[in-house]
Amino acid sequence: MQPNSRLSDDCKLTDAQMRDFIVNGYLTVKTDLPRSVHETIYRKTQEYTEKEGNLGNNILPRVPELQAVFEDPAVRGAFTSILGENYVMHSHRHPHQNRPHSDGQGFHKDSYWGYQKVRHHCPRWAMAFYYPQDSPLEIGPSAVLPGTQYYSTRITEANDGELGLNGEAGTIAIIHFDLWHRAMANLTDKTRYMMKFQFIRMDAPETPEWNVTDPHWQPEGIHPATPAHQGTWRHVWNWIAGESNGHNAEPSNGNLADHITALGSDDSAVRASAADELGLLGQSAADAIPQLIEALSDGYEPVRLNAAYSLGTIGEPAVPQLIETLGVENGPTRRMAAYALAAVGAPAVPALNEALQHTEDAVRIEATYALAQIGNAAQDAIPALIERTKDTADEVRRYLAEAFGGIGPAAATAVPALIDMLENDEDKQARFEAALALAQIGPASSDAVPALAKALRDPDRYVRDNAIHALKRIDTIEAETALFDYLLMARWCPITNRASTH
Repeated sequence: MQPNSRLSDDCKLTDAQMRDFIVNGYLTVKTDLPRSVHETIYRKTQEYTEKEGNLGNNILPRVPELQAVFEDPAVRGAFTSILGENYVMHSHRHPHQNRPHSDGQGFHKDSYWGYQKVRHHCPRWAMAFYYPQDSPLEIGPSAVLPGTQYYSTRITEANDGELGLNGEAGTIAIIHFDLWHRAMANLTDKTRYMMKFQFIRMDAPETPEWNVTDPHWQPEGIHPATPAHQGTWRHVWNWIAGESNGHNAEPSNGNLADHITALGSDDSAVRASAADELGLLGQSAADAIPQLIEALSDGYEPVRLNAAYSLGTIGEPAVPQLIETLGVENGPTRRMAAYALAAVGAPAVPALNEALQHTEDAVRIEATYALAQIGNAAQDAIPALIERTKDTADEVRRYLAEAFGGIGPAAATAVPALIDMLENDEDKQARFEAALALAQIGPASSDAVPALAKALRDPDRYVRDNAIHALKRIDTIEAETALFDYLLMARWCPITNRASTH
């Protein structure tokens, strides 16, 4: 979905709403459509589902009234604020049914449709949960665990801390792709539908695209019971605002020795707070680097997370030990080191370039992932990344393609390598990432049009989807012809069924 008309600032999120989304991982908006639209969507979904089964990815062409929901200014404004003006709708979408008197689900994170991807802390992907009917708690709407988009593990027992995303017909909950969520129990006699749609950021953020009044992170309006991740939140805010990675906050006053001592506490909350506070000291906390490196292996994930972003704030002095940590045996520790290096940003790029030559797959994977997260500030890594396009590790090839896409048009020199990946890589996820990277590079990928046209016949549906986005963004006569030829072949009639074949 690429909006054509300019949105007014009134449709976009405020600073407070952006803070809430960064901290809690969700927000709700209400469309301005008449209730009759939502009633039509519910009726059609129920009718078609009963006759044909779950409509899956075809829910949008089968129930085209849904398009109006996602063109609503409030919805477009929210997604533009979070994912940038050129965000697109992914072709994976799903009408979830919560049948009468169900028991609900357990908490989970969505997978990437069979693909394996490292979770993004910065919002490169987001999901919409749309309710076409009134969804009070008793009908079993989705519930979330606020703030857990930054955690790979569950840190609460049972359903402690859950929040039901209830609302009137036409309510849309927008969540960070990696937020823990579940369907609640449906205690009624009515089927609850929730339409899940997914969206992708296509451009690296260069400036705030929400209705910004203060471009600096302000820790305001955060519930006192919320676990503190000031370093993480500030990093994500700065990234969405277009600040280059490696932008450090002004050091605040604090007792370095006390915080280092607290990192050794038996109380996990005390350790987490100490790790977070050290990040507020900036480079003046460099003496704590050894203790923060050790904290990357803490058994409590909030401690690891805070230590990673504190090391990112300390910056270049932490890079040598972080690079060394990429080679440890513990996978979660390696991953936190990669997050930290990504937060360091451009100063970490030379060392990450060297790590791309490491003999251990795990080191190259984490180094490539970190470069992908650094994005356009990793332009100096383009030659080293191109050298790894034939890497024997599938994950390296996947993340180097993601890195080219994150760098954007400046990665045009990588287009031949991406074409080769798209045409010849046996790993379908590598092809998926190559096609997406070509879409994110945009018009500078025009040499890829023949390969993208061929990719419209790829056996993987999501490779085909990314090829469509790439051809649309390249926007040449050749790209347009390829798209129309595909449309003429692939078009279908959404009202054709067993009872009406012509």
